[in-house]
Amino acid sequence: MLISTKKAAELSLEQVRAFLAGTEPMEFEAKDQTSLYEWVTGTLRARSYARMSKEGKGLVRRYIAKVTGRSRAQVTRLIGQYTDQGEVKVRRSRRHRFRARYERKAIELLALVDEAHDTLRGPATQKVLYREFHEFADGKYETLSSISVAHIYNLRKRREYSERRMTFEKTRPTRISSGERLGPEPEGRAGYLRIDTVHQGNLDGVKGVYHINAVDEVTQWQVVGATERSSEAWLIPGLEASLEQFPFQIRGFHSDNGSEFINHTVFELLNKLLPEQTKSRPRRSNDNGLVETKNGAVIRKHMGFSHIESAHADCINTLYKEHFKPYLNFHRPCGVPELVTNEKGRTKRVYKWYGTPLEILRQLPGVARFRRYDITLDDLERQAGRQTDTGAAIQMQEAKRKLFAGFQLEKTA
Repeated sequence: MLISTKKAAELSLEQVRAFLAGTEPMEFEAKDQTSLYEWVTGTLRARSYARMSKEGKGLVRRYIAKVTGRSRAQVTRLIGQYTDQGEVKVRRSRRHRFRARYERKAIELLALVDEAHDTLRGPATQKVLYREFHEFADGKYETLSSISVAHIYNLRKRREYSERRMTFEKTRPTRISSGERLGPEPEGRAGYLRIDTVHQGNLDGVKGVYHINAVDEVTQWQVVGATERSSEAWLIPGLEASLEQFPFQIRGFHSDNGSEFINHTVFELLNKLLPEQTKSRPRRSNDNGLVETKNGAVIRKHMGFSHIESAHADCINTLYKEHFKPYLNFHRPCGVPELVTNEKGRTKRVYKWYGTPLEILRQLPGVARFRRYDITLDDLERQAGRQTDTGAAIQMQEAKRKLFAGFQLEKTA
């Protein structure tokens, strides 16, 4: 039997009693919950429910339960609402909701920072956000300046973050026997470098550009250069130019066992600078591990893996000197390792503090003993203060985009 809400509300008490006694299956026709509650209100109001006898109230209660399919407890609540308020209506949820601390604006700002810095690790991003507000007094970073590392990863999963990165994420163009076998032992002193080269691939038998990556062991001060070839005639001028850009005296020079660094010409160059030269030991992968990680986290991340013609070495060097060097050393936080030995005697590195290479250099005891005579910490601080961390990153990304756009124009010309 199909019964409409109108007919169901018009049944007399005797008809209700007969209806309840029947066993024929019944289908109740109501558009939605609001329509159903209006019918319950009409049914109770038509019979003046409050003035009915106890028996009559029981019949109406059972009648409403059978027609609507609601449980006894649910019907009791509906009748109770009618008694209190004179009608039954849908109750909107009023549960307390905490205000979101990181709203869309903050999430989009995090996406902008990640885009500019090529998505650093959580602790490094946390350090950038902290510095933007506390070091550079940029008020829009106030909320994000106290964010936890875990919540940075949470926000990176949010829809607002994905929309911002999907809209503005750039499309990367298709391209991109001397020395003692000894691990470097800087003992907390700046000036002990780790060196490596990164080759930018071959294409049709033509060699690509070579990157020279030099990183200080203690401060993680990094200078990157580019050269057309890995032979001595090309490598030595590039190496000299890189070493001159460090703000402290060079005390140690550590590389792997490649012939580009282990040769008489490099040995003579280092003799002029008076640092000690060491090279990696067999089965000691950590001897040159620091610069290897920077190869991936900096050079491969920004320059890609595909072929770049060696003829572009000069313009790449300009990008490195004008944009990469200040960005990497003044504005990009690095993890500072702390060696911790457990009860079993095993030593592991724990990263409790992140800082820019300039901050790390500034923290070294007796830093004046390491710096070059023609460069002061005040000079470096003034250079670092010219731009915010994210401002420098955006400027670097823009210069890089222009550089790669030039590569593409040459290919299509």
